[in-house]
Amino acid sequence: MNSLVCTGLLSVFVSVFLLSGSCWSHPARAEIYAYTASNGAVNLSNVPADSRYSILVNAPVGGAAAVQASQLTVRKKALYDHVVGEVAKTYGLDSALLHAVITVESSYREKVVSKKGAVGLMQLMPATARHYGVADPLDPVQNLHGGAKHLRYLLKMFNNDVSLALAAYNSGEAAVAKYGNRIPSYSETMNYVPRVLGFYRKYQRQAF
Repeated sequence: MNSLVCTGLLSVFVSVFLLSGSCWSHPARAEIYAYTASNGAVNLSNVPADSRYSILVNAPVGGAAAVQASQLTVRKKALYDHVVGEVAKTYGLDSALLHAVITVESSYREKVVSKKGAVGLMQLMPATARHYGVADPLDPVQNLHGGAKHLRYLLKMFNNDVSLALAAYNSGEAAVAKYGNRIPSYSETMNYVPRVLGFYRKYQRQAF
């Protein structure tokens, strides 16, 4: 059973990233709460059911800058629809999942390099890029192939549990294994997984 409990969570992340024409003088905030159960399962909710929950994410939502960034991401996603579809088909992945990872990792910025050294559309670390034969991780097509290979490997490792594969993509498979094949209780990872899942569901719906 998936250890991630998303009570009302999807609606929050969809609302965070849906395009809006409105600009607020005081942006709304998206609040996500979490607690870790005795069996190690991480529980997430936008409506804390009881006192066990503590705030995990309290991020500003909306405003002109957020709307502009979302519009840019939508336009760039359209530019990559074909190549992402081809790469996904090559590795037996859902293109909506690849798009969701790209959206959260880089917002389709091909040349972005993180403070930790992760590069390109799918934010490949140098060692990961080398492992999958990516000669130039700043090349978007090579980067996509490397990221897709890594994601396929993680899905196979975790028996197609998408949440665990995403957690491993963010924090490493060793971290997921350390936590007993559960989502590690790192704030970044607990934020990352539902964000990607939110986009994944959104892109799946758009495909129909």
